Amino acid sequence: MTDTTPAPGSVALVTGGTGGFGRALATKLRAREVTVVLADLDSERNRQVAADLGCEFAVLDVTDRAANEALVARIEADHGRLDAAYLNAGISAAKSDDALDLDEFMRVVDIDLFGVVYGVQAARPAIKRAGGGAMVVTASLAGLSPMAGDPGYSVAKGGAIAFVRSMAPRLQREGIIISAICPGFADTAIIDRIRDQFTAANFPVLSAEEVADAMIMAWVSGEPGAAYVIQPGVGTVPYRFKGVPSAKTAAGETAVVPEALRPPSMR
Repeated sequence: MTDTTPAPGSVALVTGGTGGFGRALATKLRAREVTVVLADLDSERNRQVAADLGCEFAVLDVTDRAANEALVARIEADHGRLDAAYLNAGISAAKSDDALDLDEFMRVVDIDLFGVVYGVQAARPAIKRAGGGAMVVTASLAGLSPMAGDPGYSVAKGGAIAFVRSMAPRLQREGIIISAICPGFADTAIIDRIRDQFTAANFPVLSAEEVADAMIMAWVSGEPGAAYVIQPGVGTVPYRFKGVPSAKTAAGETAVVPEALRPPSMR
């Protein structure tokens, strides 16, 4: 992948910032002279991770809409701007292929989907005031190819991708590029419970550093609404969504979508 560099002095927010992807991303952004605010749940471990990385730590429950807005306001007050928001917080909570635990399902959707929605809503005005920038959502291959063993995660990540694609045109008008990254299985804590299965099958997993490289690319040169697939041995490639069949008029001609319903790129 071609190395791309955010402008030195930029300010980036990373939710779920003390996990594997967040740590790798923070290390790379710091090397590029970006100010990084790592947001995560409050714990001594998380505070220490941020300190070890030389990053500011902020307490954030991404399911709290007001807390998202308050954090962005604080970043603007302290640093004068916000150039990029990495909406990276996420969990997986599959327990069984048979039973569906609705409480766990909703917990995953609250964090992995609505945490993204609240993050976008909070960061949007600040990034616009900074003259534009980027939002990068950590989705997953599970959002493109749902996993039978984890419906909540699949629904949340699929919804996050749909949200990114839906929001892209209006954010682009404000100079904000939103895109999603969709890693395959990666070497982070989220696969700990099945790590031995990957080892036994000699199945390759991504490093956190490979995913962080894709996250930086998405900030600097991402396409609006893109979903970037990241796979071992493949690299980072944009997923090509298939269109749906067009409606036909009574005469058999392709119907034209009313102008008010078309994205700007189609007008």
